[in-house]
Amino acid sequence: MRVAITKRFSADEAAEGRTPTVVRLLVLATFVVILNETIMINAIPRLMESMDVTEQAAQWVSTAFMLTMATVIPVTGWFLQRVSTRRAYAVAMSTFLVGTVVSAVAPTFAVLLAGRIVQAAGTAVMMPLLMTTLMAVVPSEHLGKVMGHVTLAMSTAPALGPTVSGVILQAGSWRLLFVVVLPIAALVTVFGLRRLENIGEPQVSSIDWISVGVATLGFGGLVYGLSLIGEHDRRSTGIGIAVAGLVAIGLFTFRQLRLQRKGTPLMDLRTLRYGAFTRSLAVMSVGFLAMMGSMILLPLYLQNVRGLSPLETGLLVMPGGLAMGLLGPTVGKAFDRFGSRGLVVPGSAGIAVALFGYTQISMTTPYGLILALHVILMISLAATFTPVFTLGMGALPSHLYSYGSSILGTLQQVAAAFGTALVVTVMSSRATSLVDDGMAPIPAQVSGMKLAFGVAAALAVVMIALAATLPRRVETPPADDTAEPTPEADVEPVADKCVTA
Repeated sequence: MRVAITKRFSADEAAEGRTPTVVRLLVLATFVVILNETIMINAIPRLMESMDVTEQAAQWVSTAFMLTMATVIPVTGWFLQRVSTRRAYAVAMSTFLVGTVVSAVAPTFAVLLAGRIVQAAGTAVMMPLLMTTLMAVVPSEHLGKVMGHVTLAMSTAPALGPTVSGVILQAGSWRLLFVVVLPIAALVTVFGLRRLENIGEPQVSSIDWISVGVATLGFGGLVYGLSLIGEHDRRSTGIGIAVAGLVAIGLFTFRQLRLQRKGTPLMDLRTLRYGAFTRSLAVMSVGFLAMMGSMILLPLYLQNVRGLSPLETGLLVMPGGLAMGLLGPTVGKAFDRFGSRGLVVPGSAGIAVALFGYTQISMTTPYGLILALHVILMISLAATFTPVFTLGMGALPSHLYSYGSSILGTLQQVAAAFGTALVVTVMSSRATSLVDDGMAPIPAQVSGMKLAFGVAAALAVVMIALAATLPRRVETPPADDTAEPTPEADVEPVADKCVTA
């Protein structure tokens, strides 16, 4: 069923290019919830001591979060079509708040994991809700600028997680990470429910529960398997689970293609017919892989090799995270004015340069150089993510926004898990081999990190080639899902006031 989605981007806001209030509220809420995806990274040592668990077990406070996100996000496309904007927001934030309370008071590690899973379930709804709403209310000539604010939530929040946790952990227990977030999230929830408007109308639709089960096994199994690959003693098990997950994803894909012809798919794969969207997904995935890989390697290097505290580590990487967030709106304005070519290709090149620079680290590398490379990496990611998100989502017709945002969010989690598994596996394999040959553990670990950064840099080179194929501006999609995708040419943006879904 088709419903009209009126763009509630007021005349004044449209004329001045200001971000709509509804999008500002959703960006703020999304930033708060996504921050929690990486906020526990620096708390692993404290958690091991407090809960008397191993390092492998403690890592699950982050792994379980990614695993839940990858499992829940595929269902959000259907969920967001069935409920109003306010109800989706209320469900997401209430779920997140419950998970935060459970985590803060958790008496055992199992209860803490349960709290993190509930937190992630709420977070999984917020990202697609933000993207779907943004595409419905913002005229295409302002998409770049507004998407710059979205970059703050979707990319900068994970980058700032270790910094925020380092500062909070300096004051006390890991429980403070949840105690501090709780009142902030509660205020954001109350304020958002008072100001948030419904965008569009809910649609009555069915859900294929077989697809839900297969998607859970596929995406959840893939992320779980990738997380185990980073553990030396469970690597073969992880590979087996990841392969089984890929098989399940193949079955899921086959079923969605059948349902597209005679039913309602859980995840509409017709989004992948649009070349700009598909290539944007590829660039985004490699970018998130590089970002998450560096976020894992740098704290390990700074704390295990150089002996810095969690606070000192957080402060060292903070300028890069702040630069990424602050540049988001500026990059968006530049995209609206000049297009993507002058941003995405140089940004991808900057990512490769920064990662290659990290292949030269040693036990005496100046901290100033490490900081400079991290700032270059974060600025380059900002220059890349905003145009890529805008080009990808802008290439879709409005009735595919919720499915497109679900696919984007799912691949983001898979890329994060793959990036983590890849760099940890390369690092540990190289270090173990060198130790067996007689090298001291710390120099061997540094050598492993250099090789891991080199692998990430090689993938960034592939990212440059993909970025060069993206269109310069947002393409105008066809009016309905039976039309063929538009040719991949430079298309001037059109500011329609009403679109159909």
